[in-house]
Amino acid sequence: MTIRIDRRSFLLTGSLGIGAFAVPGFAQTPSVTSARGFTHSVASGEPASDSMLLWTRYVPAAGDTAEVRVELSETPDFARVAAGGSQITGVWRDFTAKITVDGLKPATRYHFRFVAPDGSFSPVGTTRTLPVGPVDRFRTATFSCSNMPYGYFNAYAHAAARDDIDLAIHLGDYFYEYRTGDYPALKDQVAGRVPLPATELLHLADYRIRYASYRSDPALQALHQKLPMIVQWDDHESANDSWEGGAENHQADEGDWNARRAASIQAYREWMPVSDEPWKAYEIGTLATLFRTETRLLARTKQPDVAPLFKEADPTAALKAFRNGAWMDPAVTMMGSQQESWLSHAMAQSVRAGQRWQVVGFGTIMGETMMPQDALSWVAPDAPARAKNYILAGVAAAKAGLPFNYDNWGGYPAARARFLKGAQALGANLIVLSGDSHNAWAYDLGQDGKPAGVEFAGHAVSSPGYEAASRTDPKVIAATLVRANPELKWCDTSRRGYMAMTLTPTKASNDWIMLETIRAANTSASIGHTATIERGRNTMA
Repeated sequence: MTIRIDRRSFLLTGSLGIGAFAVPGFAQTPSVTSARGFTHSVASGEPASDSMLLWTRYVPAAGDTAEVRVELSETPDFARVAAGGSQITGVWRDFTAKITVDGLKPATRYHFRFVAPDGSFSPVGTTRTLPVGPVDRFRTATFSCSNMPYGYFNAYAHAAARDDIDLAIHLGDYFYEYRTGDYPALKDQVAGRVPLPATELLHLADYRIRYASYRSDPALQALHQKLPMIVQWDDHESANDSWEGGAENHQADEGDWNARRAASIQAYREWMPVSDEPWKAYEIGTLATLFRTETRLLARTKQPDVAPLFKEADPTAALKAFRNGAWMDPAVTMMGSQQESWLSHAMAQSVRAGQRWQVVGFGTIMGETMMPQDALSWVAPDAPARAKNYILAGVAAAKAGLPFNYDNWGGYPAARARFLKGAQALGANLIVLSGDSHNAWAYDLGQDGKPAGVEFAGHAVSSPGYEAASRTDPKVIAATLVRANPELKWCDTSRRGYMAMTLTPTKASNDWIMLETIRAANTSASIGHTATIERGRNTMA
């Protein structure tokens, strides 16, 4: 979700003891589309205890096809190649290669490199298989919402410089689909960080070039080169506020939505270290099961639109009628019945197997969030009228018992209830990880007056948050939001970064890492907040 100065605008729209990791400035060059050889480093994903998916891109000097090999070794000199594989790539898949290698050892760090037909090597990456059996500690780094023109990807660089992260997770908005000057406006762009193409992404070539631009960023390359990553898309990998049958940012004169959606999915599966499986479960020994989900393009119902209700003769009555009727329609779904059934059965299997935690990644926030009654005072005096109207609408909706964001789980209450009731019935130890909002949040999730789990919602890598449309002290905004929303226990509405979660058999804790800046290549950071949950409680300590 992108929030600019319209329906989306208001959400936008101490040392860690970890050394700062400076990265060079990134300037877009024509080499994004003309480079030959290994063009965009390496990456790994889809981790298991005995296998790993390995990614690269190789463009031959001549011809439209090439065969590349991959080698893995436990030592950086590759004195003994432990495993490998090969693939024929070509123009039909934008010269990307994804090779899944089996026969690996659990909980083992591997070095890997690709070999071209001429014997040249790719950069060397490192990856780590998942453990089996008892696990004392496992740490993940979770990212979302990286908008290149808004600033440097210091969150990626910071995580890549650490030696205590086992796995990276990206919950979506890996890039943004807008044309140059749209989001951000030209005045807000950071010099030298303007991705190609300059136009909005509509066709397969557009999406491929945008991936190539983002994947040329040195901080993002460093992260992919260092850690395996579990990735899932949200809306901007296709178009803002996308759903099964369309998107807010897809207009009738932009062609057929299904063609655009298919193009975005093809490019994603080419350029990302992810399988073609739409959803998947990953076992972290006997410690946890991590679930990758899909909540955008395959089955999501169109988001509710409450704007017309404010044009009714009695908006209050219209909002209440919506609250008691269409808003609670059980057919309105985020995941669709097939994925809901899969996730329910997979979580049940995890609980039966004795996994200590069930960790579910969603693209958007699940915690209940309503607009505080005094939120209008947050808007800058010179803010556009539409920003003020957005807040007024949110305040009116809250009086009727409704949230202000219908693109997240706030627009899908019946689906949310099914998921949380299912987790309660299973006796799951539920942790939800989410992104999308650009800000940082910690929720105790409840259903029918009983605890159901916790949610750690991540702030953006670089996309701006509440602060972009407000001159109010962020601490005042955060405190007001917490007071107005019983499920919300903490939030930060002004800083960028990522989340670092640590799982142990008895406790889970999550650090929100806050960067000092994204306007320059600088990874100075601090821990802005830490939330902790003890196993068996389903609420934060």
